[in-house]
Formats: sequence, structure tokens, C-alpha cells
Amino acid sequence: QVQLVESGGGLVQAGGSLRLSCAASGRTFSIYNIGLGWYRQAPGKEREFVATINWSGSSTNYADSVKGRFTISRDNAKNTVYLQMNSLKPEDTAIYYCNSALRHLSWGQGTQVTVSS
Repeated sequence: QVQLVESGGGLVQAGGSLRLSCAASGRTFSIYNIGLGWYRQAPGKEREFVATINWSGSSTNYADSVKGRFTISRDNAKNTVYLQMNSLKPEDTAIYYCNSALRHLSWGQGTQVTVSS
């Protein structure tokens, strides 16, 4: 089993930046060659896709709402995936989670991102 632990969230003003990290532990060999992604859930809303990255990091995909502002990356040696978030907006406020691109891993606790206007 793989455990995912997200970190790096916080309170930031609109226009600010945050860098989220998601560290995997346990059977990490099982995620080495799969796509990983970031997802978020705002209060009262469904969890939604934010970004995904393939196993090598050579291909990424973003939700239209974050394209040009967020950057996903991964370090396979550290079993970690990152999300650099720039030009943050109040509508980016949510709990952010990582998972596989197929969302088949157990969800972690997530990390809260709050953007004030």
C-alpha cells in the first residue's frame, strides 16, 4: 500500500505563491512508472482535477482554471510530486490532494490552501 502525505499549504494573499509537496511512502515502487496528479476540493463542491504528470515528467496536463499559473513536477528519486502555484486567486481556496492520475490510491489528508482577497 502507498501512503500519501501532502504539505505546503497555508494562508496567502491574492497574487501570492505557494509550493505544495506530496510525499509517498510504503510500496513506492508501485507508483514509479505511473502518472500522478493534484486535485482539490472547495467547501460545498466536488473534488476536481487540477493537474497531472506522467511517470517521467515529460508530459503534463492542467485544468483550464489553473493553466499558466500552476506547474506540476515530480522527483522520482524522492517519491515526491510538487505543485507550484503562482498568481493565486481566492477561487483557488480548497483542500489540495495528490493521487495517481487514475485516482486509485488511498487519499491522504490533503493540505489546506486559503487565498484571501
